[in-house]
Amino acid sequence: MIDFGTISNVVGVLLISLGCFMLTALPFSWYHASGDALAIFYAACSTILVGGLSWLYKFKTKENVGKREGYLIVVIGWIAMSLFSMFPYLFSGVFTTFSDAIFESVSGLTTTGASVLNDIEAVPAGILFWRSLTQWIGGMGIIVLMVAIFPLLGIGGVELFVAEAPGSSLEKIHPRIKEIAKRLWLIYLGLTTLLTFILYGLGMTFFDAINHALTTMATGGFSTKNASIAYFTSPAIQYTLLIFMFLAGVNYTVLYYGLKGKFKKVWRSDEFKTYIFGVLFLTVAVTTTLYCVTDHGLEQSFRDAAFQIVSVITTTGFVSADYTSWTPALSLLFFFLLFVGACAGSTSGGIKLIRHLVFFKNSFLEFKRLLHPNAIIRIKIDNQIVSSRIITHILVFLLIYLMIFLFGSLIMVVILNDFDQPLLSAIGAVATSLGNVGPALADLSPVDNFAAVPPSGKCFLTILMLLGRLELFTILVVFTPYFWKAN
Repeated sequence: MIDFGTISNVVGVLLISLGCFMLTALPFSWYHASGDALAIFYAACSTILVGGLSWLYKFKTKENVGKREGYLIVVIGWIAMSLFSMFPYLFSGVFTTFSDAIFESVSGLTTTGASVLNDIEAVPAGILFWRSLTQWIGGMGIIVLMVAIFPLLGIGGVELFVAEAPGSSLEKIHPRIKEIAKRLWLIYLGLTTLLTFILYGLGMTFFDAINHALTTMATGGFSTKNASIAYFTSPAIQYTLLIFMFLAGVNYTVLYYGLKGKFKKVWRSDEFKTYIFGVLFLTVAVTTTLYCVTDHGLEQSFRDAAFQIVSVITTTGFVSADYTSWTPALSLLFFFLLFVGACAGSTSGGIKLIRHLVFFKNSFLEFKRLLHPNAIIRIKIDNQIVSSRIITHILVFLLIYLMIFLFGSLIMVVILNDFDQPLLSAIGAVATSLGNVGPALADLSPVDNFAAVPPSGKCFLTILMLLGRLELFTILVVFTPYFWKAN
């Protein structure tokens, strides 16, 4: 039987934590005298109050969270955090409609980076910081953070970690799940802090530096400028963000081993090698094309190509140039990249490279099986045999992902019927929302935003963003009869 008391307690802790995070926006509001301090304070108090009441409900909890409770905590927790994260927007008057506020809120927490703000630079400083912070919270997952402190509440965290980060590496950094979460967050916090000071040293204001550091390491893409990264013409800033975006797309287990100097374990990762060589190959191809078809010099062609490729593959969504204005072939290439994603166990969204790797290896070996039907031919990743259960899981995931994309595109074409290019806009919006990337195509290109999308479309894309962030199964399993009949 599902223990709803435990679920209520855990969701309460999440909301209390979220409210405390909101309070960190107050110093920026006061310093910049942006006039949003009261709105942020009231939003934080409301969130902490509701979280406290939820936490106190049936205070006695189970010693360990079961599988079903774990999934429900993640789903209910993300929905609750999404709803309360929009309070600062509504209380400050930045947004006056539910559809706009929930879209921006979910886009932040899921690190999608799509926005409905027409003038970002006119938004109060406290709200801008909160907007960036939501991406940082969602980047590694606030629930993974909470796993580190749940034992203090008498609540085990293994099932939460599995549901929250289904793409994480099976190889444990440390045998205890609490220690894994702590190490991941220490790396996450350390890289964010380092990037903040580097950007500040390169000429950004401290406010811009901390905001872009938060959203870079979260692979979120929210910026404090209307032109995104194109506002900062300094090559040093763009190259720095490029490097840290790339790092943010690496499996954090691999990053941990790299920081420990265990480079053999780093290079043993097939996914990491695919990531590096894939980015290099695409960068060379796009750089060559840009150099030939534009009047840009070699350095700018390389910088624009590398930046946008890494930005899209890692699902960060920062914009240094409008790739949809380059050539039709490159526009199509970047559309395909919306379905790629970086490494599993990173803060990036998308399908993830490991799934593509297993799929293509399995497809290639299928030809060999046709020639040798009696042979036992196994797929290996990182020199380990991939079980048939995992292969089936990946194939089902890819099929469901494709079905949702096709069905979602059909719905969005109808909703965006009044757009100049409804078909391209629809498929781009669905692909970028499901993959948590940010920029789309046509009327929703990197130099535009989602403000013109009707309220029904914003709500639908909001659902897709949540589905993509939790990698489909975590949410969809809750709607199956087997979930509720399980013992």
